[in-house]
Amino acid sequence: MSIVQRQIVWGASMSLLILGVLTASFFTMFPAPGWGDLWETEILDLPFIVFVPSASLAIGLIFGFMSGLYWRRKLYTVDSMLHQIEEGRQLLDTDELNSGRELETIAARVDKIQKHIAEQAKISQKLANEKAEDIESRMQEIVSQERNRLARELHDSVSQQLFAASMMMSAIMETQQDTEGRQAKQLKMVEEMIHQSQLEMRALLLHLRPAALKGKTLQEGIEELLVELLQKVALEIKWKAENFPLDKGVEDHLFRILQEAVSNTLRHAKSHSMEVLLIRRDDYAILRVADDGVGFDVEETKAGSYGLQNMYERAAEVGGSMKIISVKNKGTRLEVKVPIM
Repeated sequence: MSIVQRQIVWGASMSLLILGVLTASFFTMFPAPGWGDLWETEILDLPFIVFVPSASLAIGLIFGFMSGLYWRRKLYTVDSMLHQIEEGRQLLDTDELNSGRELETIAARVDKIQKHIAEQAKISQKLANEKAEDIESRMQEIVSQERNRLARELHDSVSQQLFAASMMMSAIMETQQDTEGRQAKQLKMVEEMIHQSQLEMRALLLHLRPAALKGKTLQEGIEELLVELLQKVALEIKWKAENFPLDKGVEDHLFRILQEAVSNTLRHAKSHSMEVLLIRRDDYAILRVADDGVGFDVEETKAGSYGLQNMYERAAEVGGSMKIISVKNKGTRLEVKVPIM
């Protein structure tokens, strides 16, 4: 039985009960001369004895129906609010319950529960964020340690062996009598393969253990990186780095772009020289890296190259832009422009 039906039944029952009590009291105090008079007396063309119970019953039914609708609406409001709290909604409107002391108490409790759940949700999210950040930080530390370990092992084993093989091939080539024969050509190819492997290894080590600025300026970092590279590869490197202030985030992104560009040059360009330029022009910081290598198709390579995409994204993250021009067998030039705010 619904609350409306229940209120109708209660209203009708109470009206008939009140009618019976009042009628009994009235006829006890004022006895009627005869029951026939009650039947013969009419109100609105209805006998008095029929009209009074009917009117009382109608009033009870109407009162019960209206009361049932009122309480059903209030209970639906409470149910809706509890459902919204269950779904995690916040800032519920409890003004509809602020009518009557009992409903005001319910509204106050709903507000209290809502605030408590919201506070618990904030605490849970904060703990989850802290946990995720802690896990990410630990993972980055573990990855960094493992990359450094691999870089050390590669440098101490494979890199040293490649260097020894390169020295042995140079000695063999120097003692070779027939420099135009088939064997000499094969040895020359092996020497070039070893040389390319060394470049690949140095580029891989640069990826595995990228140098960080660590308190140095971008200009100092560029010089340190290129001086170290110049000692390890047979590549003519020229650079010019003007000294001007930049935000730490901008310096870090430009340095990472330079590292990626140098790595790509070592691995793919097959160049004999490389030039690096860092200058300030018209409130722009300009980083330019150029080589005289084999070149490549920029649009075709860009779609499938994670390294190029990473450089474009780094330039965009600091509000800059990156442009690459490459001509087959003529070389490649990369230029990054970042506005100085």
